[in-house]
Amino acid sequence: MRVAGLGFRAAATQADLAQAVQAALAATGGARLDALATIPRKASAPALRALAAAMGLPVHAVEVAGQDTPTRSARLLAGFATGSVAEAAALAAVGLGARLIVPRVMAANGMATAAIAETSSLGKGTAQ
Repeated sequence: MRVAGLGFRAAATQADLAQAVQAALAATGGARLDALATIPRKASAPALRALAAAMGLPVHAVEVAGQDTPTRSARLLAGFATGSVAEAAALAAVGLGARLIVPRVMAANGMATAAIAETSSLGKGTAQ
């Protein structure tokens, strides 16, 4: 199981999200994804739903609070209780045994971030 976690601003477009995901995928040499993941309140964002439809992937809504991440943003720690929403969402969606294979990368305009985690089975999270 390989999941791209996404963190993004409310004004992010499908193109912003796609750019972040493509940058993360490029770091893997073009590996395939099984799903996208983000926090519950953003899982139904039109830009994310459009990207998921275009990529033919499900979106998993996952809780990220308390998820340890390599990136440690003070702003995100204060707002979401994790250092990176993208990294935490990827790790949480993959679940037990998850390992981050691409840490947070950002779209050029800073509107979206993506990270990729993998393992052999889906753990926590709710398919949407």
